[in-house]
Amino acid sequence: MRYNQLGNTGLFVSELCLGTMTFGENQTGAVWSAVAGLDQDAADKIVERSLAAGVNFIDTANVYSQGRSEAILGQAIKNLGVPRKDVVIATKFHGQMGDKPNDRGASRGHIMDSVEQSLERLQMNHIDLYQIHGTDTVTPIDETLRALDDLVSRGLVRYIGLSNWAAWRMAKALGISERKGYARFETVQAYYSIAGRDLERDIVPLMQEEKLGLMVWSPLAGGLLSGKYGPGAPGNGEGRRANFDFPPVDKDRAWACVAAMREIGVKHGASVAEVALAYILAKPFVTSVIIGAKRLEQLEENLKAVKLKLDGEDMAKLDEVSALAPEYPGWMLARQAAGRRPAPFEPKE
Repeated sequence: MRYNQLGNTGLFVSELCLGTMTFGENQTGAVWSAVAGLDQDAADKIVERSLAAGVNFIDTANVYSQGRSEAILGQAIKNLGVPRKDVVIATKFHGQMGDKPNDRGASRGHIMDSVEQSLERLQMNHIDLYQIHGTDTVTPIDETLRALDDLVSRGLVRYIGLSNWAAWRMAKALGISERKGYARFETVQAYYSIAGRDLERDIVPLMQEEKLGLMVWSPLAGGLLSGKYGPGAPGNGEGRRANFDFPPVDKDRAWACVAAMREIGVKHGASVAEVALAYILAKPFVTSVIIGAKRLEQLEENLKAVKLKLDGEDMAKLDEVSALAPEYPGWMLARQAAGRRPAPFEPKE
């Protein structure tokens, strides 16, 4: 297990991050009901195995099972006797947590209420990484940043991050933080997979320029890249993706990627899922890849990805089959930069 610097901080986190969306009871009609389902005992086993494999980074959110994910995670850390200093806990706020008009968003009031509730559920006195879970198009960014800065000053939160923002909004927030001396966002949590490389157009260049860390969610595109789906799949494609078709993916592109990964998997004696994860882990701008599991067997397969080292030929083949279609101004910027500077996406050593 490698450990990478979190953004522009002195904190180091494991290249795999345990995602806990699977923690908590299924709730009929809830957005993430197709994903959740693990009780306390099952979650304890998942956390224990992850920590034993070297994972020191765990991500949750208040909306996962309406707070149950946070509560189960906090109890798991307590049950396992894990020293608080040895685990980096990330959680998120923004989603709907009640039926009142102020029970969502990134307003000062909702942030202050949410952090207290998350700390209580987690049974902790601080959160290592507190992330805004989405874009609030109503609350001024300045209000959100000032509230988060207060949380950092009070020691309730150590670092802050964001998720699912446009590049221009990130740049604006970083500018405000620098100008006013607020704590700045250190991480971006975003969807990124071999079948969905859109992040590379605008967000990756911004992250590299501003030294932001990237936490990747859904690296297997909701299980679509697990090898269970599409032409040549050995099974019948049952599972999460069959019942919950998210995130949106161009299926033709995905099947081409799966076919290429299947060949490379045979070469290395690895599964399609391991290749998909190894490809993302090799990207130099990726800090940590979030993995989730309902069963220990799933977790074990994901953990093996850190040992799979794709060679230059493998990466070139996968880059080619998953290449983004040229869009303006990207193709013009690439043309003008040719010979001026090295390619920005060289794989990690």
